[in-house]
Amino acid sequence: MRLTCFFLALSLASFMAINACGQSKPDRLRQSQHKAIETDRADWGHWGRNPGEYTQWTSHSNRLIPIYVFGTDLTDYKNERSVYRNKGRIRKLYGKLPRQTHNPSANYLDQTDVFRIQKKALADGKKYVFLIVFDGMDYETTRAAAIYKQRRNVYQQGRGRGLSFLDYRGTQTDYGYFVSSAHSDGTKHDVDAQVLSNPGGGEKRGGYSSQLGGSTPWDRTVNSNYLLGKQKDVPHVVTDSASSATSMNAGIKTYNGAINVDHEGNHVTPIAHEFQRRGYAIGAVTSVPISHATPAATYANNVTRNDYQDITRDLLGLRSSSHRTEPLEGLDVLIGAGWGKVNKDNRDEQGQNYVPGNRYLADADLNSIDVKNGGKYVVAQRTSGRPGRWLLADAAETAAQNRQRLFGFFGFASNPHLPYRTADGNYDPTRGTAEIDEYTTADIVENPTLAEMTAAALVALDARSEKGFWLMVEPGDVDWANHNNNIDDSIGAVLSGEAAFDVVMRWVEAKDAWDDTVVIVTADHGHYFELLRPDVLTGKAEVATEPAKGSDPVKTSSD
Repeated sequence: MRLTCFFLALSLASFMAINACGQSKPDRLRQSQHKAIETDRADWGHWGRNPGEYTQWTSHSNRLIPIYVFGTDLTDYKNERSVYRNKGRIRKLYGKLPRQTHNPSANYLDQTDVFRIQKKALADGKKYVFLIVFDGMDYETTRAAAIYKQRRNVYQQGRGRGLSFLDYRGTQTDYGYFVSSAHSDGTKHDVDAQVLSNPGGGEKRGGYSSQLGGSTPWDRTVNSNYLLGKQKDVPHVVTDSASSATSMNAGIKTYNGAINVDHEGNHVTPIAHEFQRRGYAIGAVTSVPISHATPAATYANNVTRNDYQDITRDLLGLRSSSHRTEPLEGLDVLIGAGWGKVNKDNRDEQGQNYVPGNRYLADADLNSIDVKNGGKYVVAQRTSGRPGRWLLADAAETAAQNRQRLFGFFGFASNPHLPYRTADGNYDPTRGTAEIDEYTTADIVENPTLAEMTAAALVALDARSEKGFWLMVEPGDVDWANHNNNIDDSIGAVLSGEAAFDVVMRWVEAKDAWDDTVVIVTADHGHYFELLRPDVLTGKAEVATEPAKGSDPVKTSSD
């Protein structure tokens, strides 16, 4: 009964958001985003270095990344204990002493410290450990979402306020920020042999210069060329999501594209394996494909992030190109997207064992894991006419009752992620640099939200092991929205992730489990959005309405 009520509350919130689409109140942020893309001009913000162009940079940056912890602190990793104050520790981290990287007054962490925080939680006997990774959410993205939600300019520096993971004080909490630069870029691989053709790392190497990148995430006196990896004399490489997720899960710096493989081509062990060996249940939940870089690096090993089907095999405990004779044990819970994405031939990326069909999960593999066919997983996948939230809730209940594993597979055909929730809670994205996603009612109803996925994972994991569990939750669409230079989608994705965070916090409180719990909220890397006029997000600015085809834009003023 408690489970039913939990999902009913989540479902009601989803229903209200979906039905808000029919409201007639103008969506001024959507209008501003549309106009900025149409004209490539916006006096309120821009993506990239040049304020005169709205969209000019669609990739990652070297910005320092915020981290918020609950149930623990960051004393052992920042300020005088920062790795960047010690030349020997820097050399060990990068394999050399990168230029301008040693900083005797550094107050920031390194991304690999996320691994050490989790390892300490395990050593301390914590029963529940959560890693919530808002993919691509840097300080400016977080601040934009907080300003929009509160409808006022709530902060300009420091931890900030206005979002639940900024404001929560129900237990011990701390915050900081870390360097996300990779070991190297340019490494080449053989996906079939699972070896590197140039072990040792590519020519482009990592590091971090606070002189050029800033000592804090809110430092405005920074070199934008450097943050974009374009400073010729100090070209520190900008990370991708695979390298950064490996750093957070396995505690090493590695090359861009690596999934728990070091720069020499050796497998490394992510922290989830250590939890599993100690008897914990482990799980991963994501709003993007199940074997994209962030969920992949929670558990799998592969020389390339693009070997999606093999990575999924690792996640589900099947033989793969990297574990041919002895498969990994597999996650206890895996819930995410990728359903409906079909490729006839993807052997260039995924090797000769690629099976035509779904890009992320071969049909034969799906059949083999299903308990109905003698497999280990209760399977819930998008089904025509079935509300996704109830389908997944039923599967989670079944898995919990029988202490079985749970696999959830959702999405829609044209794009492999969950439908984007925009900033106002609707599902009606406007243009970014790419084409607009258009959703049918079925696309929205037949998919659960990230919060509902998280709730289902908690139900299954809690019943799976008396020892406790480890869970990674990824609001991955923040990154996709930022790549698309779409601030409306980006804020909506942050708020969707906030809702998943709220589910976790309510669960911990209901269990009265803060003495046994550590929650880490962070991102894997930044982008390069600059907010110049917060009033556009507060609703107090004049904006141009989205024009109908063949018409001129009409100016309106907000309330």
